[in-house]
Amino acid sequence: MSWWRTVLNLPPKGEHWSDQRRTKKPKGRPQNTAPEWWQHPDGPVSPTPRQAQGVAAQYSAPPAANGGVMAPPRRPQSPDAPRTANQQPPQHAAAPGQRPPERLRQRSPHGAHAAPQPPRGPVDPGQTPWATEPESSFSTWARRFFRGLVVAVLLLAAISGVRSWIRPNTGTGNGVVTSQSGFPADEARAVATRYAVSYLNWDEGNPDARPAQIGLDLAAGLDARAGWNGRGKQTANAAYPGEVKVDPSGVTAVVDVRVQVRAFTKQGRGFAGGPYTWQRVSVPVARTSSRIVASGPPTFVADERVALPDNMPDAGVPDDDLTAATLKDAEAFFSAYAESDAKVEAVAAPGAAIRSLNGSVKLSDLKDWQVFTGNDDERRATGAVTWNGTGDTTLDQTYTLTLRRTVAADGAQRWQVAAVG
Repeated sequence: MSWWRTVLNLPPKGEHWSDQRRTKKPKGRPQNTAPEWWQHPDGPVSPTPRQAQGVAAQYSAPPAANGGVMAPPRRPQSPDAPRTANQQPPQHAAAPGQRPPERLRQRSPHGAHAAPQPPRGPVDPGQTPWATEPESSFSTWARRFFRGLVVAVLLLAAISGVRSWIRPNTGTGNGVVTSQSGFPADEARAVATRYAVSYLNWDEGNPDARPAQIGLDLAAGLDARAGWNGRGKQTANAAYPGEVKVDPSGVTAVVDVRVQVRAFTKQGRGFAGGPYTWQRVSVPVARTSSRIVASGPPTFVADERVALPDNMPDAGVPDDDLTAATLKDAEAFFSAYAESDAKVEAVAAPGAAIRSLNGSVKLSDLKDWQVFTGNDDERRATGAVTWNGTGDTTLDQTYTLTLRRTVAADGAQRWQVAAVG
């Protein structure tokens, strides 16, 4: 038998736990197999003449001189008392002043006054007066299960190390949520965005404001002026963080931030505001034991236009017949979509949850409408519209819609807009 079967308390090879079947207990009262007095639990014991002689001699003898214990006195027994079939008169009469021996009795489970039962047949003298009871299958299974569980825990402790259980590596101690690489990307975006806004804000009329704001995120010991000469004026309004490029070391990273700024030109003693422009900066950050900090001044990054990828998904095959059939319904939908929710609900498919633009624009023209092939119940469509804005402003936009086929009570079929986008 292999050592690992011994450790896991498994049966020998080729055997199964189910082979060790549980021994059924006999029904009814257990059978005593004792050769002496425990053989008869239900009635008195009828000793043989030789046993009676031995008992009489034991109780008639004087007490032992070595401090033996004397048995209690026996009740006298009439010579005319009835005897059982197996009982015989004693061979030796008791000495004067002494009580005759009494029959050995055992308390019956049915009461002290229960009727005696006939003696049972002889038993094997080598048989023990008790019977072994097999352990239940559940106890055996539970013991083996917990033993295997302890072995599995010890093996896991050896693999992962006890030290990692006692003092696990929690990373940052301030509860910062980290990315898959372990670097707190969300905190890095927040710090880099605020630092970029502070960096692109300056005013020579209040030169101390900028260093105070930069100091909130810049690492201690670095110059809070961050390269500014203290002259000019510029404001940063909106900022949006982008990609976080983490260094392979996991300590430093670079955050891409886009900031909307407005430059001012000096006119006499004051400044005149210029147009709003977007600037893109790359902010270096570092991970410390407590938080993310800016590790230096940001650098400008140029934005460039890039063409669409070659693997753009195809819109599908146009369905010219359905396109022409649904053109008027599309115009009605976009007109209602610009005005109110109630009008959208009247022309949209049943159950559609589409919110309107609430009159911010009005439909000027449906420039293009196209429905694509698909199943008989739902189709995909695109619509290019021109919106009328405030004053003489117009704006062209293209929408992607989902059409659903509906059947009226009179059997008429229509294709209505079920979703926008």
